[in-house]
Amino acid sequence: MAALGWRLRALGRAGGWRGAQSHAGAPRPPPEPPEAAVEESSAEFALVERLLPPSRVPDPPPHARYPTPSGWSPPRDPPPALPYFVRRSRLHNLPVYARLRNGNRRLTDVCRVEGDIWALEAEVRAFLGVQDVQVNEVSGRLRLRGHWAKELREWLLAKGF
Repeated sequence: MAALGWRLRALGRAGGWRGAQSHAGAPRPPPEPPEAAVEESSAEFALVERLLPPSRVPDPPPHARYPTPSGWSPPRDPPPALPYFVRRSRLHNLPVYARLRNGNRRLTDVCRVEGDIWALEAEVRAFLGVQDVQVNEVSGRLRLRGHWAKELREWLLAKGF
């Protein structure tokens, strides 16, 4: 303990940390590290590129017949001439999701709707015969009460989405 007190008194007499704080001059910036030599090699980058994940999901390969065994079908080419468009997800699936809220409240969401969302809402009401449809124009989403995901996917595929 005495050695610590002796060191602190010696630091105070020499200016120590108090002297550094009371100095009127501006603080010195830390010294910059020396720059390392950089060598760029495009031949070796080809080996690194193989390890990088792809920037987007590749297009699915063509199949002999549709729907595939997993139930997937491609969109019709050209897209249907309707006042609205339902864009596929990044994994090339229809954005129709069945959700369960608060334990037993069943909802179905249709996302990524572009164009006249009110025309889609009117057609969905006529097709399913449901009255509980909520439209969110800002996010491009329809929310229906009940689990209608299977019926909506088949209907959207028949329309060409």
